[in-house]
Amino acid sequence: MPHLQPHPSPLRFGLFMPPMHKTGVNPTLALQRDLRLVEHLDDLGYDEAWIGEHHSAGSELIASPEVFIAAAAERTKRIKLGTGVNSLPYHHPFVLADRIVMLDHLTRGRMMFGAGPGQLTSDAAMLGIDPMSQRPRMEQAFDVMMRLFAGETVTARTDWFTCEEAVLQIRPYSNFDIAVASSISPSGSKLAGRYGTGMLSIAATEPAAFQVLDYNYGVWQEEAALHGHDAPRDKWRLMGPMHIAETVEQAKKNCEYGLQWVFEYLSHIIPTGDPSAPPPPTDYSDFVDYANESGRMVIGTPEMAIEQLERLVDKTGGFGCYLFLGADLADFGATMRSYELFAERVMPHFTGQLAPVQASYDAVIGAGSRWVDATLNAQLTAIANYEQERAAR
Repeated sequence: MPHLQPHPSPLRFGLFMPPMHKTGVNPTLALQRDLRLVEHLDDLGYDEAWIGEHHSAGSELIASPEVFIAAAAERTKRIKLGTGVNSLPYHHPFVLADRIVMLDHLTRGRMMFGAGPGQLTSDAAMLGIDPMSQRPRMEQAFDVMMRLFAGETVTARTDWFTCEEAVLQIRPYSNFDIAVASSISPSGSKLAGRYGTGMLSIAATEPAAFQVLDYNYGVWQEEAALHGHDAPRDKWRLMGPMHIAETVEQAKKNCEYGLQWVFEYLSHIIPTGDPSAPPPPTDYSDFVDYANESGRMVIGTPEMAIEQLERLVDKTGGFGCYLFLGADLADFGATMRSYELFAERVMPHFTGQLAPVQASYDAVIGAGSRWVDATLNAQLTAIANYEQERAAR
């Protein structure tokens, strides 16, 4: 494995948790484990956790990211907690904006707001929403919410909501982070630029999405400039699947639990690329090799995780935060250990924390016996001085 130099710009790290749980597991226990995982990340020094909103399919069990965040905020100290994302077409924008601002106060500024059109069209169907209308509705709601957050009094009438001189009764507690979900199309990056928000690149390591990362960054920058906003790289978040262990073999064994299950589920939820492309291997070991070699994910070691992050940095020119996909690739114990190992071995490489520690260690070791000799001389001198005092008495 080649020696990897620390990246000069510190990255942040976090979790994007839909969540994706295997069916057949007690849902009450699964939700409690989600809370325990966020506590674990807080203890380990992760920066962010984004919580999803879904209402069908039996895997992504959190119906209200705001409720989950309120519970998680009472169990954590420093990690920021975001809605990842609120499905805007499902909510009256005034009511949702009011809830977000209340959550900003309850968390004392640790809340973040993520916006999207809604991923599961099965959710939209139960609400009687045409999937073709989800993105236009999202943009209508987002415009109203941004104006409300800014303190405006808003009157707006659409075919699905009305605001009559709507104004929030309390102002936001903080200048909280806002991010718009983006994937392959430029609709998310365009909206983020237009309103001067951050961008959350979902499935950034999927080959089709990876190829257009720089394109979507350019759209974000261009739209921001047109509307008089900044689009700093530290507000750009990239998400991808990753599970690490001490060895590749151990990581593979851990992910026998749920890796193929998760990707079979996803194949029924979102487009997975070129429909004419050959299907992925059905053999488990071959599937892991295929996933690793394509760059879709990392099932392997801390060194492989570093290489994947460096690949993303090289492709994008730099971004602010890497988010793990929160899915049951492995069982709960192995998942907790993966995040711990990442915090031990990968995070410091990108935050610059290892270099001064190593330099201090190398300075002492490189001095040979100098410091041992100094300690020994001091001890011998103290003994001699004491013996002189004793003889004088």
